[in-house]
Amino acid sequence: MQASRRDFLKASLAGAGALAFPNLIPARVLGDDAPSKKINILQIGCGRIGRSMDMPGILKQNAARMIAVCDLDSIRVKDAKQYVEETYAKKNITLDVATYGDYREALQRKDIDAVAISLPDHWHAQPVIEAVLAGKDIYVQKPLAMTLVEGRAVSDIVRKHKRAFQIGSQQRSAANFRTACEMARNGRIGKLHTVKVGLPTDPSGGSTAVMPVPSNLNYDMWLGPTPLAPYNEDRVHSQNANSKKRYADRPGWLRIDSYCLGMITGWGAHHVDIAHWGMGTELTGPISVEGKAEFPKEGLWNVHGPYHIEMQYANGATVIIDNTFPTGVRFEGSDGWIFVTRGPEKVTASDPASKKALSKSLDASNPDILKTPLGKNEIHFHMSPKNDHHLDWVTSMITRKPGATSPEQAHRSNSACIVGWIAMKLGRKLQWDPKAEQFVGDDAANALLSRAERAPYGAMSFLKKNA
Repeated sequence: MQASRRDFLKASLAGAGALAFPNLIPARVLGDDAPSKKINILQIGCGRIGRSMDMPGILKQNAARMIAVCDLDSIRVKDAKQYVEETYAKKNITLDVATYGDYREALQRKDIDAVAISLPDHWHAQPVIEAVLAGKDIYVQKPLAMTLVEGRAVSDIVRKHKRAFQIGSQQRSAANFRTACEMARNGRIGKLHTVKVGLPTDPSGGSTAVMPVPSNLNYDMWLGPTPLAPYNEDRVHSQNANSKKRYADRPGWLRIDSYCLGMITGWGAHHVDIAHWGMGTELTGPISVEGKAEFPKEGLWNVHGPYHIEMQYANGATVIIDNTFPTGVRFEGSDGWIFVTRGPEKVTASDPASKKALSKSLDASNPDILKTPLGKNEIHFHMSPKNDHHLDWVTSMITRKPGATSPEQAHRSNSACIVGWIAMKLGRKLQWDPKAEQFVGDDAANALLSRAERAPYGAMSFLKKNA
């Protein structure tokens, strides 16, 4: 079924045009009730980022059909089923969406072609690996993994099995970010010497009170490979009775380093990816790093506060990451600068705002820098159809051609952030070997590249038994 579906879609794609096809298939050609002609998708994780970003992005793709949803919170599963079915009903499509509390059960279905993973960071690597081994194509939210060791394993296995891949670094599909990086790579600002990355911070606090585990939540599996810890709503996600607030509130797990390293990977995976894109260092990393940060001493939330990181690259460029910079990426060269950001855009309503909000999403020391067209022999980057990141993934699944971001690029952007986080934790300068992916002569730093896993969960434990 998977082969016949892709053959049909690819044949139609050839006639309709590679960029336009997935959103322009006439209903009379496929028919609303022709699932064999669709890419069947399982949504894993139906919380804030799933409901606000990934599910809406996938549901609008005519070549795809979300036929199943999964979450460890039964309320979220019920809400997600209703949301998907109502969205399709508005298109006169009747669909009975399947629900699951354990993604591993859903992965056994042969009629599911692909999975979209919108889970907390500590639950990224394992379901990606399991989905790949089940023969599914992959969309996963950033960052790629919690640890560098996990990220390396994920990149290797996705590439080995040649699965269509996309990570939630949607800036790769935005015209302003692509333009900024193309101009930087093609020398419009002379020799690039410095890249400044501005990221926000998360607040400290969070209640440490022990609360009863809600009956609708599989809390042990939610903790997964992390250490056992008492339940508190501020540790996990909102249980607000108001459904709108339940999916709008920024969850507490983003502020606890058992489940997320903080903004250094949360938003850093976005902006360091752009820095790498513009520098031409997408498949490598820094050669040295030093950093400092403030870490909370009280409360449940313990990810970093204010911070400053400097990373040296072999090409001579320096990447500086600092919470006092405007949120975005500034490329500085011998002949000028380019700054790119999301501007006032927020992925979700609860996203933190920059301390220095800038109205322009793309700016330069000289406006002509951004107006000069690229020559035929200059570097041209991948252009997502309609600047739509989810459409780019669907197109990749149909054509079997690479999408906007490869698994290795996703790993390298996240690994640079993790290296920076380790420097912040240790508070000293470190030498990094990007080829070996090890700190040079520093056992204490290397010990932080992986984490112990609580049985029976964990990506590395799973690989030892199954790969």
